Amino acid sequence: MDGVIVSSDPFTTRVLDASPQLKVISRTGVGYDAIDMKAATARGIIVCNTPGVNRHAVAEWTFALMLSCSRKLKENQAEVRKGGWTRHEGIDLAGKTLGLVGLGTIGKEVAQRASAFEMRILACDVIRDAQFAEAHHVAFVPLEELLRESDFVSLHAFLNDKTRHLINAERLSLMKPTAFLINTARGGIVDTEALCLALAEKRIAGAALDVFEGEPLRADSPLRAMENVYLSPHVGGATADARRLSGAMATENLICALKGERPPGILNPDVLAR
Repeated sequence: MDGVIVSSDPFTTRVLDASPQLKVISRTGVGYDAIDMKAATARGIIVCNTPGVNRHAVAEWTFALMLSCSRKLKENQAEVRKGGWTRHEGIDLAGKTLGLVGLGTIGKEVAQRASAFEMRILACDVIRDAQFAEAHHVAFVPLEELLRESDFVSLHAFLNDKTRHLINAERLSLMKPTAFLINTARGGIVDTEALCLALAEKRIAGAALDVFEGEPLRADSPLRAMENVYLSPHVGGATADARRLSGAMATENLICALKGERPPGILNPDVLAR
């Protein structure tokens, strides 16, 4: 086997050692935390992803979750289904503050939609695109300030050693009691135990989670029983359009690499120099 096209399949050192002929791992998506990049690069294996292909899908799902939280969609649907007519009052997005933890490709798509909803937008990122920020009225602030001021905190960062449990008990304590946390990035960015405690004690208003530290989400996870949580099974990028584009780019990456050409989505270009 010279090359593979994969989703979120784990490629650990053990898997790589069992695949001595492997030359290319082509990921149909953006995140690659399931791949041991150091081990793959050391073995001369090219690793690729498909950046940007699902940016619209994930941004739209982020907004679907945000609207569900703000307008209490779950509660109002349940009310009608059970034969009642009690109206669960929500809040407007207009005039509220959205904090984006990560202003990359997807974060920028979310920011543009938030601008259309007349939201105030804060962002925190190690790379600051000043031109985009000025054009879309985004203010860069430290993470702590973003957490204190935001009505909605939406995560759009990669998962790595620096971002694992970035949102922990200490940082959750900075959020408003009326604020919502939305995660369509990677589950490991959030300390699940700390989040469950904050939700149970109503120290934040709620959360909307599309990703989890362990997937599928455990059947006995306390998140499943919490009323102030919206859950979805990692479907942010799962639209027919995004999957078609992702599959096409992953295939292009694989073919280019096997032909000895530079793949457009290569993550470890140092391998080519060998």
